[in-house]
Amino acid sequence: MTSGMTPETMAAIHAESMGKGQAWSAAEFADLLAQPGARAVGVAAGFALIRVAAVEAELLTIAVRPGARRKGVGAGLLGQALAEAAAAGAEEVFLEVAEDNGAARALYAQAGFVEAGRRPGYYRRGDGRRIDALVLRRSDPA
Repeated sequence: MTSGMTPETMAAIHAESMGKGQAWSAAEFADLLAQPGARAVGVAAGFALIRVAAVEAELLTIAVRPGARRKGVGAGLLGQALAEAAAAGAEEVFLEVAEDNGAARALYAQAGFVEAGRRPGYYRRGDGRRIDALVLRRSDPA
């Protein structure tokens, strides 16, 4: 795990980034980080969390503080996470993103991710709306 990136720090950044209703707790981050293949990369403004199993990796979450968005932080974290996945032997990386999250979708498209599937109604918004999750895939994370 990246120096200074504790489960508590991750939970605080996640809450700022995702909103209280969608954020994960410090205990959830601690549990995820304890799993085999889990890796986190981070900076003061954000972090990415991946899990590698055999030749596949999953980007579990990426979170950037609102004040640091559109400054390359997310792209940098994604690049670091992909490098970690490749170093661990992953040959492809998967992630899920809300269909209505245009900024994240643009980031992932720019990084070479393509749509591999869809999970209808996967995300629930605060107003009760259900949003599809797009399953994205990228081969050769290096």
